[in-house]
Amino acid sequence: MSQPDVAAVAGRIIANIEKVIIGKKPQVTLAVAAYFCEGHILLEDVPGVAKTMLARALARSVGCTFKRLQCTPDLLPSEVTGASVFNQKSGEFEFRSGPVFAQTLLADEINRATPRTQAALLEAMAERRVSVDGQTYILKAPFLVIATQNPVDQEGTFPLPEAQLDRFLVRLSLGYPTLEEESKMLSRLQKGHPIDDLKAVVSAEDVLACQESIRGIFVDDKVKRYVLEIVHASRSHEDVLLGGSPRASLALYRTAQALAAIGGRDFALPDDVKKMAHPVLAHRMILKPESRLRKRTAELVVKDLVADARVPITDRQRETNTDDFDR
Repeated sequence: MSQPDVAAVAGRIIANIEKVIIGKKPQVTLAVAAYFCEGHILLEDVPGVAKTMLARALARSVGCTFKRLQCTPDLLPSEVTGASVFNQKSGEFEFRSGPVFAQTLLADEINRATPRTQAALLEAMAERRVSVDGQTYILKAPFLVIATQNPVDQEGTFPLPEAQLDRFLVRLSLGYPTLEEESKMLSRLQKGHPIDDLKAVVSAEDVLACQESIRGIFVDDKVKRYVLEIVHASRSHEDVLLGGSPRASLALYRTAQALAAIGGRDFALPDDVKKMAHPVLAHRMILKPESRLRKRTAELVVKDLVADARVPITDRQRETNTDDFDR
């Protein structure tokens, strides 16, 4: 699949989601970019801003199997992965798969599940397989986990550990709509919810072809260096206790490729890296306690990292008359 084809597939998905989600095209685009990178998405925001609706709309836009998992403190790991059940007729144990075997899994309010249950998703998210009772089952591609969590309500929650957060390619926040956008939402929902009529606009094969095509996007050595300088700087920043891992470098590299393909280009720009730095890096960093007391946030640190890194100008930019990017 060529880059214009990837852009066309992405355009159909984004347009379909916008029938449900109003005024959030940048976040929707980033979610599609993560999907095309074979990554997982963490939606973190206050209640009522359509986190679950975005996940459902993305799942409905692609012809893949979908399951929703409502996370609660009493949810067991076997309710996620499945379990072996004794069949009295055959006299043997049979494996009954859990919701994680869907191609798209929505883990709603993931931070309400216990650490043991959260850990049941680790193998599936990292390796696209599940081990139960000594047997390993391969998950059907394309496999995507979309998790939501509410950062405000802390009662009865279990914060995601660093190892789990690192499995999410990006973390996104939708934020409140503007007055005009909310007015459109009220009119659109007057007679029913548009999610009920949403149909698939692309197939699973289209998504797999896009995922394969994105791996071929050209990334100049200068842009690679730019990615590495940002991630390495996060490890030595004065406010950071734990910076981005090599997995963060790979995530920033791959998402820049995806953003380029969605834009119809066959090469990545430094601006693609800039746009993906916050959603890729902010949730992977742990700040020092004294920095948190000074009201420093991971978002501000990422802003510093991008501002301090020297932005390269590549030969491809000059050839295509692409605007130069300043610091």
